[in-house]
Amino acid sequence: MEESVKKSGFVCLVGRPNVGKSTLMNTLIGQKIAITSAKPQTTRNKIQTVFTDDRGQVVFLDTPGMHKAKNKLGEYMVRVAYHTLKEADIVLYLVEPEPKIGAGDKKIMESLAGVQTPVFLVINKTDMIKKEEILAVIDSYRKEMEFAEIIPVSAKSGDNTGDLMDTLFSYLKPGPQFFDEDTVTDQPIRQITAELIREQALYALSDEIPHGIAVVIDRMDWGKKLVDIDATIICERDSHKGIIIGKGGAMLKKIGSHARYGIEELCQKQVNLKLWVKVKKNWRESDYLVKNFGYDQNQITE
Repeated sequence: MEESVKKSGFVCLVGRPNVGKSTLMNTLIGQKIAITSAKPQTTRNKIQTVFTDDRGQVVFLDTPGMHKAKNKLGEYMVRVAYHTLKEADIVLYLVEPEPKIGAGDKKIMESLAGVQTPVFLVINKTDMIKKEEILAVIDSYRKEMEFAEIIPVSAKSGDNTGDLMDTLFSYLKPGPQFFDEDTVTDQPIRQITAELIREQALYALSDEIPHGIAVVIDRMDWGKKLVDIDATIICERDSHKGIIIGKGGAMLKKIGSHARYGIEELCQKQVNLKLWVKVKKNWRESDYLVKNFGYDQNQITE
């Protein structure tokens, strides 16, 4: 009996900040890898995850939200997002279920018009509107651009995400498996750990602070039963440092205790997490510091 032909390919998720790209990717692979929050520009690097079943393998490329850059970090994020389009066999363009199309989405569609690979319009957050209202959204986007497919989903509830996966496999061509079948991501554990800490800071802190923080893992020692982790939260102002630490260290303790839960799930061991806070003034404007904190322009090849 002949073995069925496996399919494979790279699928890039793009869209404005906070449209739910990371949430959708986590839902599709069935595991949390990319951090999520209600604050825009949560994702800063390209995040690669892997879905494998008996049909084949899909490698998802989650990208930072496409936005108008205001600093060196923003320039890096936008460059990552647009560069990742070149690596994809299929592009998933995520939008919110609003019939009125803003300038940001129109600019993204201008860029997507030159893409040679199929572009799916994925209308996310359908759990927030009535089903009949989706038709107006579809009609608005159809007038702006021709899409290979238009698929409404709810990344949060998982609604219609199975149909999205079926459609992806119908477009992908027979090809090799790029990763072992038990691989979920190629991201180093240290990087995911840093992101899990940053995620909890995003949830806990006031709006003006999260965009100005980074997390650096200083030490990660694996014992037989325990993982010892030292990490530093970098912020831009002395006043922000006080807020992150909180009265009597309460805020820092809150961030650490919430982050520890996710890190223990990731490591499958107990975690001893120690957090510090350092000020690096206006680090997002420094090419050296942006690179030093893991956002390296030179790793993006043309």
